[in-house]
Amino acid sequence: MKIAFIGHGYVGLVTAAVFADLGNSVWVVGRTKSKIDNLKKGIMPFFEPGLEEMVKRNTLSGRLKFTLNYQEAVSESKVIFICVGTPSKQNGEADLSAVFKSSEEIGRNLKNYALIVTKSTVPVGTNRQVAKVIKKIVAGKVPFDIASCPEFLREGSAISDTLNPDRIVIGFDSIKAKTILLDLHKPIDGERINTTIESAEMIKYASNALLANKISFANAMSFICDAVGADVEDVLNGVGLDKRLGRMFLYAGVGFGGSCFPKDVKALIAIAKSKKYDFDLLKAVNLINDDARKRFVEKVDRTLSGVKGKTLAVWGLAFKPNTDDMREAPSIDIIRLLQAKGAKIKAFDPVAVDNAAKVITDVTFTGSPAEAAAGAHAVLLLTEWNEFKQLDLREIKKVMKTPYLFDGRNIYDPAQVKSMGFVYKGVGRE
Repeated sequence: MKIAFIGHGYVGLVTAAVFADLGNSVWVVGRTKSKIDNLKKGIMPFFEPGLEEMVKRNTLSGRLKFTLNYQEAVSESKVIFICVGTPSKQNGEADLSAVFKSSEEIGRNLKNYALIVTKSTVPVGTNRQVAKVIKKIVAGKVPFDIASCPEFLREGSAISDTLNPDRIVIGFDSIKAKTILLDLHKPIDGERINTTIESAEMIKYASNALLANKISFANAMSFICDAVGADVEDVLNGVGLDKRLGRMFLYAGVGFGGSCFPKDVKALIAIAKSKKYDFDLLKAVNLINDDARKRFVEKVDRTLSGVKGKTLAVWGLAFKPNTDDMREAPSIDIIRLLQAKGAKIKAFDPVAVDNAAKVITDVTFTGSPAEAAAGAHAVLLLTEWNEFKQLDLREIKKVMKTPYLFDGRNIYDPAQVKSMGFVYKGVGRE
């Protein structure tokens, strides 16, 4: 099948590469010449395990092509996926300008029947607006359908999530649209949810909001566990073993970040407000997420009897492991709060240093965890990279000025770390 993807971010590029790998003829349309030129050369705009190899393989085969020209891609494609960004506005609403701009370009270049599918996360009603935009612009009586097929991939495991999803949500009006999308997804596992366009649009927001809720609940429990002397990991493990609840995303730490949870929670609050519903539950989710970062900084400051003039080593900068994405990363707020208190920061991340340097200033970026820890009064672990789990902490302790370890993701065993001579402080546990 001939397919076009509008946008080459995480969703667009990963999904395009996967569908090309499945034997389809795929176009990726971008708006930045340098990025498109780099993609043609096999240079990725972001880090994602396995993506570079997949893109190169399918570019060489001719199944995956990149362009700035809508006409080149849209005119010959049967399915056109809109995969552009929908960042938050100041009021929390989703910014849909890129969605509508791409819709206009699709309308101008549509020559034959095509199915226009929105994969970007958009508020209810957006697909209907996309149809109106295209209908106003499309030449003559060229027929088209619209559909919603939200993505559920996670950065760091995006290829696996695309090939092996829990579910594939298809929101449609016409049987033809449903049939095309079911046929396109035949090689991919996952339960099919065939529903209305409005329900498909809402499913993505509901999913991300509930996951963010679980994280904030875990963090709220960590606040209480700190106060009463309980171990939040034991508490959450006991809770998670209940099959009705499960342990996934029920982990305490320094909060969630990234391109999805923060903006989608804000957008759902805004959607609810537009319908005269005050979504206090989700407002609390955001407040707890912010509080988790502040409490972590307060713990570091209190334990060290002040951080002014002290050197702190930060391990992990990306919002999660296996990505170089710094969007809404907890490390940004934590480092800035510590710097405001007078701390000096040395930092290491396996892949995110270049992106971190664009958003964090006055930080000494290093080439290894040991280099960051050298001469430091404390180590602060903020991203749970596997690399950090395998370190010889005894060797790390030797190069530190004072042996304090603040585990912002609870990846270490407190007793084991303490036996090495560290003062250990986790989140909701000592």
